[in-house]
Amino acid sequence: MKLTVGCHLSTTGGYLAMGKTAKSIDATTFQFFTRNPRGSSRKIPSLTDVEALVRFMEENGIEKPLAHAPYTYNPCAMDEGIRTYTTENMREDLIFLHAIPGAMYNFHPGCHVGAGAEAGIAKTAALLREILPDSANVRITVETMAGKGTEIGRSFEEIRQILDLAENHPNLGVCLDTCHVSDGGYDVAGDLDGVLAEFDRIIGLNRLFAIHLNDSKNPLGAHKDRHEKLGLGYLGEEAFARIVTHPKLRHLPFYLETPNELDGYASEIRLLRRFADNK
Repeated sequence: MKLTVGCHLSTTGGYLAMGKTAKSIDATTFQFFTRNPRGSSRKIPSLTDVEALVRFMEENGIEKPLAHAPYTYNPCAMDEGIRTYTTENMREDLIFLHAIPGAMYNFHPGCHVGAGAEAGIAKTAALLREILPDSANVRITVETMAGKGTEIGRSFEEIRQILDLAENHPNLGVCLDTCHVSDGGYDVAGDLDGVLAEFDRIIGLNRLFAIHLNDSKNPLGAHKDRHEKLGLGYLGEEAFARIVTHPKLRHLPFYLETPNELDGYASEIRLLRRFADNK
């Protein structure tokens, strides 16, 4: 069984270097931040470097890289300065990603900071309506959240509302994070079929574009969002075997965000490939 799997990589060494690193650990995809994840700076990549990455990907069977928006963005901010910053930078990120065929763009839907989930959902959807015309062939994924603090996107219903208010644009879908949904109360470890049936009923599996593979340091429904290495948390190794081989999921790209260095990611990719090869 073909498995499209990779991990989060740094852009510090350049874009071509990311592709080479992915290949070195037998990854067939990868994730990266579009800019400093906890700041506002962005090193403008050279066109030559990006073009070299695209050629390397084509030659080595690497596909569907997932660009992750920085944590400093807040799409549902009530503060107009933060909102303008987020909108302009997300639009700039999307325009850049046109240069990488097959790239997708993932973002956290934001925190309403006391304004209420309904107001936050409306703000995030309004921002999406502004930037979606710039998405061209880039798919955008709303990430499922654990529900800590005033996060929106803590339930499939809230994600559905965002998609509806963003007019169900064909480029707009969901990235399901296994740690987040478990912390949010969805039993992906014990009742994967039930969770997928609920997702399909509320959102539609046709809108599921990507999966973040993370174990959780916290039990089901904790609403805390602390990632753990595969098999060392509350989800357990067998849960990930079921996820990557599930007939409704195995065609999707999987991205590891576990607390690992490169050798740890390589080990987890080997583990996931063993699961897939045994099917």
